Amino acid sequence: MELNSPKRLTRSRTEKMLAGICGGLAAYLDIDPTIIRLLFVLATFFTLAFPGILIYLVMWIIVPEEPFRIP
Repeated sequence: MELNSPKRLTRSRTEKMLAGICGGLAAYLDIDPTIIRLLFVLATFFTLAFPGILIYLVMWIIVPEEPFRIP
């Protein structure tokens, strides 16, 4: 990330299983992506799937993908 640039929520290109939502959220919060994935699965399971899946799909559409970085 560039110096003095604001932190933005983006979908991860590297830490992704489906769309990179959990990986991007983990990068934004500076925690391990596995924790976010487990929390998402538990929340989806305990709310009978509908809200969790809907939130994931909406975030997939709204949250932009992380830009390409050339090393």
